[in-house]
Amino acid sequence: MTHSHDPQNFMRRAIDLSRIHMETGEGGPFGAVVVKDGQILGEGWNRVTSTCDPTAHAEIVAIRNACDRLGTFTLKGCEIYTSCEPCPMCLSAIYWARLDRIWYANGRADAAAIQFDDDWLYREVALPLSDRSLPAKELMRDEALAVFRAWDAKVDKIRY
Repeated sequence: MTHSHDPQNFMRRAIDLSRIHMETGEGGPFGAVVVKDGQILGEGWNRVTSTCDPTAHAEIVAIRNACDRLGTFTLKGCEIYTSCEPCPMCLSAIYWARLDRIWYANGRADAAAIQFDDDWLYREVALPLSDRSLPAKELMRDEALAVFRAWDAKVDKIRY
């Protein structure tokens, strides 16, 4: 799908996806597109409730779509346009996918105003493990480290 290189056109598509799929009951009001060289390579909209998948946020769906289309796990040279500032999960996925830039419309305060409190998650993940509301305990580190050592020694690994 080719569009004008105008960032507003890509953002408008992300916003349109958020509205269309929110109105059809597929999920929350979020949409995203991944763009490279003026071409939309991946589209996504929130599918959390329609797929019973808490990770099916618009950005994640758009990244998966673009990676599948390109046959790669890296999106260097691409940008993402999203109808809302990414939550911590989506932001992490954007970093892992190596996207070059994030364009967003609504901010996290706008999301909080309609009961999507991503800002709470931003604050929570910044806390030390011992201060978070979700308990986390280390278990069987030595056995897991053996696998890490094997990975480190593996000569044919694909780095990411």
